[in-house]
Amino acid sequence: MEKTTAQQHTALLVMDIQGPTMKMIKEPALITAALNKAIQHARKSNMPVIYVVIGFRKGFPDASPAHKTPAGMQRLMAMGLDQDDAYRVHPAVNPQPDDIIVLKKRVSAFSGSDLEVVLRSLGIKHLVLTGIATSGVVLSTLREAADKDYQLTVLTDCCADMDEEVHRVLTTKIFVRQATVAAVEEWTAATLQNT
Repeated sequence: MEKTTAQQHTALLVMDIQGPTMKMIKEPALITAALNKAIQHARKSNMPVIYVVIGFRKGFPDASPAHKTPAGMQRLMAMGLDQDDAYRVHPAVNPQPDDIIVLKKRVSAFSGSDLEVVLRSLGIKHLVLTGIATSGVVLSTLREAADKDYQLTVLTDCCADMDEEVHRVLTTKIFVRQATVAAVEEWTAATLQNT
């Protein structure tokens, strides 16, 4: 029987790292540097890297005006932001050809996407969460993934929020109830010890 490691059942989720979200945070270079360390480590450890992006059809028929996030994206487009560029993964953390890109329609990475099908097909049981915003995609995905019985890790320096205090409260008081919370360096060191 073939020996398996925890990394074979773990996937790194890089969520909502797109042009509009990168403009929301103060120091995007800091998060992209940390994200690239996490991505590089995941690839070396043969963990799937799954990019999750929010996007809508032309004309926004799938963006309800009752939901603030899609409506906000619609307002950005009205200000002249190119829709195709807005939906791409930011070039600072560009996907490789073997990486998976999942398109979602709401805040959680699971909402309106085929993420769960992809995770099930890959035999994933543990998700490592990163993204912008901590109070948006990371929080919503963590809550839904916990209810789906995934093991969870949140990389604090690979997440960012417009409100730094909200980020601090979530990562130090809320996420720890359902996930392991660590900086990227701690996570890479811990996973190397477990191989």
